[in-house]
Amino acid sequence: MAGKFIISKDKRGEFRFKLVAANGQTIAVSEAYTTKAACVNGVESVRKHAAEATVVDETLAAV
Repeated sequence: MAGKFIISKDKRGEFRFKLVAANGQTIAVSEAYTTKAACVNGVESVRKHAAEATVVDETLAAV
């Protein structure tokens, strides 16, 4: 089973998504969106950009 995005409403009525791994563990939680359409756009943005994103480790000391 693959991971999944889950869209929900928070207590303030705003939309959020979370990315959940195949084992059920939450990997990431989004910011709050005022509309469901904006939330869906956020999901699509993550899907589009995450596969090619680089990792920048800012904990490494500058040499």
